[in-house]
Amino acid sequence: MEEQVIALFHTYPSIAFLISIAINIGISILGVVPSVFLTAANLAVFGFWKGTFLSFVGEAVGAIVSFLLYRKGFRKLSETKWFSYPKVKRLLAAEGKEAFLLVLSLRLLPFVPSGIVTFVAAIGRISLLLFTAASSLGKLPALLLEAYSVYQVMNWTWQGKVISTVFAVFLFIFTWKKVVQNKT
Repeated sequence: MEEQVIALFHTYPSIAFLISIAINIGISILGVVPSVFLTAANLAVFGFWKGTFLSFVGEAVGAIVSFLLYRKGFRKLSETKWFSYPKVKRLLAAEGKEAFLLVLSLRLLPFVPSGIVTFVAAIGRISLLLFTAASSLGKLPALLLEAYSVYQVMNWTWQGKVISTVFAVFLFIFTWKKVVQNKT
């Protein structure tokens, strides 16, 4: 996928940054597609700092667009049983500083899908301005870490080799545990 995006950027160099932001908006709306391939394409075409900045802008704009669409389309869902979990209820009811800190802390956690955070925040009571600020601040450290990792792997530095090895070991352990669980 990364290669196709890079080819698209090279085909339309004058609007490549707009294409990147549009793809990021699509990824954000879908909510489950990882953006790492787009980050890699941005880094390959625009360089580390410009590519990272473009990924950040795209993710921030994507979160705002997703928030507005989710809020318009799904607000009434907050009254259903699906949202009876205590943590979800807390985010749905949160306002002001509490909502800001909840969204910020959830964005900082690497294993919480951003689509879920955006969706729950959108059907909750947080304002667009607070969501935008908390979401953007929370995404920044995670995106910097993602960009650094992707850049190191793309350039196959010793850090990239360590990152790839650690990822492979975790993937092996995860797969091994699944195989063992299925046998019992």
